[in-house]
Parts: sequence; C-alpha cells; structure tokens
Amino acid sequence: MALTATHNLMLPATVTGSWPRPRWYNVNLWGRPLDTAMMDPWYREQFSDALAVVISDQIRAGLDVLTTGDYHLDEDVAGRSWHHYPLQRWKGFEHEELQTEKTRSPLLSYPVGTMLDSIYKTWRWPRVTGRVEHDPKNPLEYAKIWRMAQQPAAAAGKPVKFGTCSAQVLAFFLDSHTPHYQLDDKRQLIWDMAEAMNRELRQLAAAGCRVIQIEEPTLHFMARYNPDQKDFINFLVDAFNREVEGLEGVEVWIHTCWGNPNMQKVFSDESYANSLEIYLERLKGDVWTIEATENGFRELALFDRYRNSLKKKIAVGVISHRTLQADFPDVVAERIRRCLKHIPADKLVLSTDCGFGRQGFNRHLAFYKTVAIPMARNIVLKELGLPERYVPAGDEKLAWDQLPDAEPFTHLKPLR
Repeated sequence: MALTATHNLMLPATVTGSWPRPRWYNVNLWGRPLDTAMMDPWYREQFSDALAVVISDQIRAGLDVLTTGDYHLDEDVAGRSWHHYPLQRWKGFEHEELQTEKTRSPLLSYPVGTMLDSIYKTWRWPRVTGRVEHDPKNPLEYAKIWRMAQQPAAAAGKPVKFGTCSAQVLAFFLDSHTPHYQLDDKRQLIWDMAEAMNRELRQLAAAGCRVIQIEEPTLHFMARYNPDQKDFINFLVDAFNREVEGLEGVEVWIHTCWGNPNMQKVFSDESYANSLEIYLERLKGDVWTIEATENGFRELALFDRYRNSLKKKIAVGVISHRTLQADFPDVVAERIRRCLKHIPADKLVLSTDCGFGRQGFNRHLAFYKTVAIPMARNIVLKELGLPERYVPAGDEKLAWDQLPDAEPFTHLKPLR
C-alpha cells in the first residue's frame, strides 16, 4: 500500500463514490454477469456512456481523484445494490427473502410509518446455503469496470478511485441455513467473504487501479455500540486486513460513515471516539474517510493527540449528502479552515460525508455541491501561499451562460 494518488498533492478533492444517474440511464444488471449484459447493445451503450459522463462531470468539477459513480450497481430501492452486487455473484447463496426478527439488527428497528422502517423491511437478503466463495463463472468484474471508467479519465491524467462495500458488513444481515456456518457466530462467514473480496481486489490492482476504497467495515459501529465485544472487534481488524492483503502499490482508502440509505440519517448518537485508534493504527490502509459536516465537525478534536503522528491521511466530509443546499465555496472554505485546526494540511483530504446515491439526488445538485469543494480548496490554498488548481466549472470564460454584455455581436444591445 502506498500514497500513489495523493502523494505531494495538497488538499486533494474528491467525492465518496456514488453519483446520481443520468435520466436516460435506465438499465440494470439484476444479478446478471457484466459480460453477459455487455453483449446487449442497449446496456453496453448506456453503461459505457454513463461512465464517460460521470467522469466528465467530475473533471469539470475540478476533482483530483475521480470515481466510477457506482454506476455498475442497480438503481434499486435506497441503494440496496451496494450490498447485493457481491452477494448476487458469489457461491453459497440462494433465494432472496425478507429479514426475520432473528436476523434483523435491533439498531435498525424503526417505527412503522417511517421511511427507514419501509427501507429495511423492503430489502430482501439471500439465504446462506453453502460455503461462500468467489465464483469464476460470475466474477464481480471490478477490474473491467475500472478500465471502462479510467479510459475516459486518461486524457485528464487523473486517477479513478474504485469503491466497494466491505465484505464484513454484509454478514450481519445474512441468515445461515448450512452446517458450514453457525447461525449466531458470523466469524467464519466474514472471513470467507473477505477472502472472496480479496481475489477481486487483487485483480483490480493488477489491472492498474491506483486507488481502491473499502467501504464501511463495521468496526466503528461495533466499537460505539458493543465496546465490550473486544475479541470480536479484534477479529474484525484481522478480517479487514485479510480483505486488503496483497494490494502493494495501491492507495487504499477506508470509508466510514453512519449509514446512507436514500440519504436518510440512520443514527443520532454516533461517534468515532472508541474506534479512532483502530482505524488510525491497526487497519492496513492509507486514507481514512469520516463523516463530519453532518455532525457539525464536533469530533475533529479527537485528532488533536495524533496531529504530529498521523500515519494515514484523513478524508473529511466537508459537504453533506443529505441537504439540498449547494453550499457556496466560502462556506466550504470555512469548514476546511476548521479541519486544519486539528489535521495538518498535508494529511487532509477533502470529500463528501458519503455518496450522493443513485436514488434521491439529482445530477444538477450533486454537480454544484461538488464544485464547491475544489473552489473552496483554492481559496484556502491561496491563503496558505500555495498554487491553486484549475477548476473548469469555475472558469468564467467557459461559463455556459454569459450575460448579453459579453456577447454583443449576437445579442440585443445591453441597456445603457
């Protein structure tokens, strides 16, 4: 692992991952192998065009590290495909069904009539009926998806970050119907899924991907809500490190937030305090992403004791994915200044709290929320006496809409 993308890049700007789909991109995989879908001219054209579009949007926005938009995932209710893309392709699963009381986490129990209750009761999960392992007949094809996204990004010379759900978060929702796994002990299931995911990640790295993001290992949830389960937390550390084993030469990001089904806030008492040492010291990786705007940056002070000894870069969410306000750059710049009071500039990455999702946001809003990050970064870089970086969307000469005063040959004469 290495800082292959953000090394010597001051205040790099990015987004977490998912990006709203174009209105015309209306096809899904629904569990099919990607190679099968790519033989369908309609899917092939829409998927490849959508990847080119999301890359173009992010280049115009001035991001330093781009993403695939998670466009390989289905546009299903509240982003369920984030979990299910791997589950629908690995061996050992069958028959998706609604969760039962025994498999439903009490932390995810909400009153009837609320949106979160509707989401978690609607999501169907497969039964575990055999040993879970990679299926060479239906691989996740992460390497292929990354190549399709990196190709339109190549001319800009910017890396595409590939994100995937961590294997360990999947196990908590699964019901075992096989002697391979104990129903109440998820350890072997988590380990087998970590090994299955590692195979895809190693292929992704071999394809040339420089930035891989593992999303939502459950360590901060366990440390916050079950701190007494120290042995299990230690196991989860080992399982995560197994998941990213062999990714030398790749910048590994560890994304953590507190849930994002259809932009909904899942918890109200969240905190990274109990998991700070785990993420900073014990997990293999180069960048740790945290949710911050949503909680008013109240936990940044946790980093004060690590200020001069940070072994990882910290990607702080300076834009909320839950609000419909496209923040002005000066507002975001003030958030960056707050971050710099606790995290050194050379260790700070600027991002969103979480992804914009494939359902709930629209592209217009996501674009202008995103543009505010690199424009705000430039404000702060100038204050630090450092060179600014070009933001095409902020180039006045290239603005789509010009006042008639600036185009006198073709428009009505301006008022005098």
